[in-house]
Parts: sequence; structure tokens; C-alpha cells
Amino acid sequence: MHDATLAPIFFEIALLVLMAAALGLAGLALRQPLVVAFIAAGVLAGPEMLSLVQSEAFIALLSQISIAVLLFLVGLKLDVGLIRSLGAVAVVAGLGQMALSTALGMGLAMALGLGALEAFYVALALGFSSTIIIVKLLSDKREIDALHGRLALGILIVQDIAVVAAMVVVAATGGGHDGGHGSDPVLLIGGALAMLGVVWVFVRWLAAPLLAQIARAPELVVIFAVGWAAGFAAMADVIGLGKELGGLAAGISLASTPFRDAIGARLAPLRDFLLLFFFLSLGAGLQLDGLGAQLVPALVLSAFVLIGKPLIVTFLAMLMGYRGRTGFLAGVTLGQISEFSLIFVAMGVAGGLVAEEAAALVTLVALITIALSVYAIGADHRLHALVEPLLRRFERRQETREGEADSPDQPGAGYDIVVLGLGRFGRRIGQGLRDRGFRVLGVDFDPEALKAWRALGLHAHYGDATDPEFVGHLPLRGVRAVISAVPPGRDGGRVLSEAEAHPALLHALKAAGYDGTVAVTVNRRDEADAFRVLGATLVLSPFEDAAEKAVEKIAEGCR
Repeated sequence: MHDATLAPIFFEIALLVLMAAALGLAGLALRQPLVVAFIAAGVLAGPEMLSLVQSEAFIALLSQISIAVLLFLVGLKLDVGLIRSLGAVAVVAGLGQMALSTALGMGLAMALGLGALEAFYVALALGFSSTIIIVKLLSDKREIDALHGRLALGILIVQDIAVVAAMVVVAATGGGHDGGHGSDPVLLIGGALAMLGVVWVFVRWLAAPLLAQIARAPELVVIFAVGWAAGFAAMADVIGLGKELGGLAAGISLASTPFRDAIGARLAPLRDFLLLFFFLSLGAGLQLDGLGAQLVPALVLSAFVLIGKPLIVTFLAMLMGYRGRTGFLAGVTLGQISEFSLIFVAMGVAGGLVAEEAAALVTLVALITIALSVYAIGADHRLHALVEPLLRRFERRQETREGEADSPDQPGAGYDIVVLGLGRFGRRIGQGLRDRGFRVLGVDFDPEALKAWRALGLHAHYGDATDPEFVGHLPLRGVRAVISAVPPGRDGGRVLSEAEAHPALLHALKAAGYDGTVAVTVNRRDEADAFRVLGATLVLSPFEDAAEKAVEKIAEGCR
């Protein structure tokens, strides 16, 4: 393709990204998630307003890639032990909320004039809540490790599994992709079995050793992950299963490896950038002249999402033995619909199962509920104070779950110390702390360092200590101290000074709501003050400390 042909597309994409950035900045001032700003940018750039979107095929391609990457990242989280780690309360509350929301939402949608199939699609979409938005808001409030935060996250994981299952069904029945071989059942079943076989062989024999070699170069991990996701998406699309299912299968194939958290953290910015084009495409496709007729149904369904879903979660949690306060605070966080809801309905439209009017209705509900739920989550404790007298009437007299949920066996409550950087200095620190009875978790980007650490009988995570996304997923609840023992000039094979590494870590820990002891390693003690200003509570200088200890020993030997 010649430069003259590419120039208009390049200019258009640059203009759209800048417009999305400007509206995103305005959204931040209004405390709105970027999803709302991106859809608004699509509406503004669409054919019914400024008509800036001309390269529809190119933007649609980026939109499809974004969905494949998003489902790849979902697949990364679906390891074998996931369901066992959720706990009965999250599973029961999650499945119960999905079932009740779908049943009540379908009845409401049919009462508003939708047909049975479209009403089912819309109601199922209403049952999903936004993991990305909720995690961000809970992290900002430092409540992600609170009891209601952990309950909400457990329900979100159940919802993610449910929406993935729904997408698989839609893809297998011909929705979510154009053409392909979905109409040939023999090829479809055979292709699906072949893809499952590839995943099984890869997980069983190839994943761990291959990634252990690739992990020696962190940049290669990202390139491999993107190529792996794109390859599976293309293969599944040719078979007729759809790019979405291919991306999901690619993620699942890497979910059991110790590198999944680092891969997910490094691909998160790419996911966010590509999802911009999905939301732009969605906004540009809205027919503004038809939204007036959708406004009343959208308001009714939005009221159900904002009020009905939180009440369902509240009473299900209370039935499971939680206090009304815990259930209510968890329920309020779920009072919006998800970006997955929009993708799910878009797949139904692509498969001819849902009319575009229904998709526009769900998009309008998404805009309303996401925008309003941000303020509801911010005021959740004040809202609870208003309904507390009513909730007390329904609480059990003897609560049992509250104490169980705070037991040390819960995920994220198992470590006292986290050591970042497992070189000789970090290993000696870990050994010494372990010998003194502390529970220690190590983090490093070097597979050999991880191997040496685990040989000492210590637990370890593979990941980048300077990546905010990865740090945000560390099990920090109950941790007393985080120690950065990353040697100067080294971080996973990259040249990195303390001036780059330590501030990134300190900012990431602050964003994750961690307020315990933070120790960083420096070359010289005169650098300590700068890091203390950024939040470090302890500064380690291994060379100077070792030299002082050596001087003491030498002086004693010379007496």
C-alpha cells in the first residue's frame, strides 16, 4: 500500500486518538471511567455528527483484535485451581446473581416490548458487571482487600467465566464472526477438537519449558504472547469458532504457567489502547435519531441495574451469613454493566441473532449505569447509612462468615514479607527472614533466580517489580514489609537505575493501597532522602553496610 493511500487513514486514526484523549481528560474531571469518554468520542466522530470515521474496515479490524486480546487476558486467569480458590460464597452469590438478574431482566425487557430471544440476550448482558472499572475504583478507595471488596471480586470472576461460556455458545452457533465454516458441523467439531488437542499438548509438555527460555528476554515475552493470541484467534476464525474463542484458548494455554501474571500485566496497556477502537466503533455505529425511542426502556433497565442488582447481591450475601453492610457494599460496586456486555451483544448482532436496536439499547444502558455507578460507589458508605435500619431486620442473629473470611488461609493473607529482586542480596534477606519465622514471597523477572529461590523452599512469583499492573495484583493484604532488593542497573535483563526503578515501585504500591513498611536498595546513603520523600520507610545500602561490617571485623582482628 502506497504512502498516499495510508496518509488519510493515518491522519484519521491520529485525530480519533487525540479526540479520545481530550474527552478522556474531561471524563477524569467528572470522575468518569474512560469507557464513557471513548464511546462519546465515537458518537462525536460518527456519521451523524462530525463524520470523521471513514476507515470503517480498518477500525473494525482493530476492534476485533482488541476483543481477541481482551479474551486472551481473561483466559490467562482461568487456571485449573481458580474455582477452588473462589470459595462457596462467591460461587453461590455469583451464580445466584446471574440467574436472578437474567430472569428478572428478561421479564422486564419483554414487558418493554422485546421479543423472547432479544430479551434473553439483553437480560444476560445486564447481569455482567465491569471488572476493569470496579477494580480501579476499589483500588483508588483502598478497599480491594476489604471483605466486601474480596466478595465483589469473587463474584466478578464468576461473571467473567459465565460471559466467556456465553460467548463460546454464541460463537459455536454461528454468531460473533462473519462467514467462516460455522455452517459445516463436521469441520466445526473437528476443528474444535484439534484446537483443544493443541492446547492440551502445549500445556502438558511445552508451555513451562518454552516460556522459561523466552522469559530471559522480557520484551520477547510480550511479542510471543501477542503472536500466540493472534495465531490462535486466526486459527479459530478459519475453523469457524470465531476470533474471540481463539483468543480465549490461547490465554488458557498459558494460564497454568508461572509467567501468566507478568504476561497479563505487560499486555494490559495494549489491551486498553486497542479497546479504544472497539468503543469508538460502537459509538460511531449508534443511530442518534433512534435513541429517543430507546430512552425510556434504557432508563427502566438502568434503574434495574443500579438498584436491582445490588439488592440481589445484598440479600444473597446475607443468606450466606454475611452482615447486611458487607453484602450492600459489595452489591453497590456491581451496579453497572460490563464492557463484556457490549461485546456479547455485538456478537449476537454479527450472528443475526439480535437486532441493532437491542445493541443500541444495551449501549445506552452501559453509558447510564457506568456513569452513575461511579458516584454510587464513591458514596457507598453514606448510602449504607440510609438503608442500614432496613437491612438489620433481615440479618441473621449469629454471623459466621465474617470471621471465616478474615482467616489466614484466604488468598492474599499468606505472607508477611515480599522481597522484590532475588539476586544474592535478596536471597540472603529472604533466607534470614524465613529463619526468623516470617512468611516470605519473592518476585523476580529472571527464571534462574526464581529457580534458586524456590530451591530454598521459598514461594516466588515471576514478574516485573516496576510494573504498576503487576504490583497491583500482588497479594499485599496482611504484608508487613515490601523490600526492593533489585541490584542497581538490573531488572529482568534491562538496564534500570534506582532513579527509574524505585519511584515506579513506590508509586505502584501507593496506588495499590499498600501502607506498610517499604525498603529500597541504593548504592549510596546520600540517595536515601529522595526515596523517603516518595514513600520509602527504610533504605538499604548493601555495599556501605557490608563495608562497615567488614571494618568492624578487621578492627577486631587487629586488636
